[in-house]
Amino acid sequence: MSMFGKGKTCNSADRIPAVCNLVLLGAMGSGKSALTVKFLTKRFIGEYDPYLEDIYSSEEIVDQQPVTVRVMDTCDQEGPVNSERYLSWANAFFVVYSIDNMESFKGSHLYLQTLALHNKTFRPQTPIILLGNKLDMDRYRLVSQSDAESLASRFGCLFFEVSACLDFLSVKHVFYEAVRRAREARGRGRLVPAVFVSEDKALIDVPTFITPCYKELPAPATAKLVTVKTSRAQSKRRAPTLTLLKGFKIF
Repeated sequence: MSMFGKGKTCNSADRIPAVCNLVLLGAMGSGKSALTVKFLTKRFIGEYDPYLEDIYSSEEIVDQQPVTVRVMDTCDQEGPVNSERYLSWANAFFVVYSIDNMESFKGSHLYLQTLALHNKTFRPQTPIILLGNKLDMDRYRLVSQSDAESLASRFGCLFFEVSACLDFLSVKHVFYEAVRRAREARGRGRLVPAVFVSEDKALIDVPTFITPCYKELPAPATAKLVTVKTSRAQSKRRAPTLTLLKGFKIF
């Protein structure tokens, strides 16, 4: 009890970090995995298995508020055909393309159309960020900023360009911006409370998450790897030691 009056009661819900589920979509080779690892470890990956689909978890402080950021690095070999696994799970989406690859930019159209259709019937609407990657390859640019801005405007989403190879701060900024937009969409700056997930047990209290197995394994730095067993992650290859994320080789 404070000597100056009634003691302040701390609401336990305020001490529990919220959860923000971010999903990276885009054509293979656009740099989704590189962006994921850059955000989690501040490093750039040199080699990785593009056929693995995983979820990573990291504890962050965004605008003085703790949040558990979960990042789903997707593997869609056929585009957004089987999108049910992430549509209702995500709090925000990144649609990633490579600025030096026009096909990856065209592929982003399909994802944006799928997400726009989803948002027509989903309230609150899920924020979408169109993200041009590989800004370090600007001299080989095939996708202009004006074309990307026009596409983002057409679908009412944010647009950024970054380099997973060079710039950690810009990558961190767009991930944090996704968290902010998700908070705004949820109202009053709050996301869903975090829940504890024990090994070999299904995720509790999140009925919209359709993956049957959600497992946390040790990983570098403060990031945690959550292995998702789905039809989109067929490869079982792993390094002999748990060196890095998702079989990544980081230099």
